[in-house]
Amino acid sequence: MKMKVLGISCSPRRGQTTDRLVQEVLNGVDGSTEFVSLNGLRIGPCLGCLGCVADNVCKVQDDMSALRSKIVEADALVVGAPNYFDMINGLAHCFLERLYQFRHQEGDILHSKLGVAVGVGGGKPDSAVRDIEKFFTFSQIESVGSVTAQGPACCFNCGCGEDCKVGAIHMFFGPGTKITDELIPDLSKQPEKLVAARELGQKLSQRLTED
Repeated sequence: MKMKVLGISCSPRRGQTTDRLVQEVLNGVDGSTEFVSLNGLRIGPCLGCLGCVADNVCKVQDDMSALRSKIVEADALVVGAPNYFDMINGLAHCFLERLYQFRHQEGDILHSKLGVAVGVGGGKPDSAVRDIEKFFTFSQIESVGSVTAQGPACCFNCGCGEDCKVGAIHMFFGPGTKITDELIPDLSKQPEKLVAARELGQKLSQRLTED
């Protein structure tokens, strides 16, 4: 039986660290994979309208509707998100909230699926993993593992990072720090994270074969 793994990056920044790390996990999968970036998509929060109670289908009309079939058809989900303010970013939270549509009347659409959490952050990428895995638990998705990496805080690119006393540059590196190419975090400088991501994809493949 051919297995399918769906990778979803909840970062609003296309092609950056979260996208790349999710894709590295998929690169380790021995089977069919699909990558989806939520960049540019319109996905709002759960409205608590209970329109999904009767049939486990969300009635909010936005871009989540097109993702529903991909989620249902996948055997495993690889969900990545950046850390904003020590939690997953808003787009990730909205997406994961909308998994509520599958929970009603002992709905088991997600129950047999496996999950991998991917976290990225300038300082605490584990916070994103923590929140993703919490949503996995609520949805009865079994977490196979997680991988994290450091990404560049926006302060590296805003133009004020070297002088801002409340920004990430001062917080992480101290006053007077100059932004250089060597200082800016990049996934290519973290080869151990690339290896860990691919190994996690291999582990996911093995689990899918066993199940």
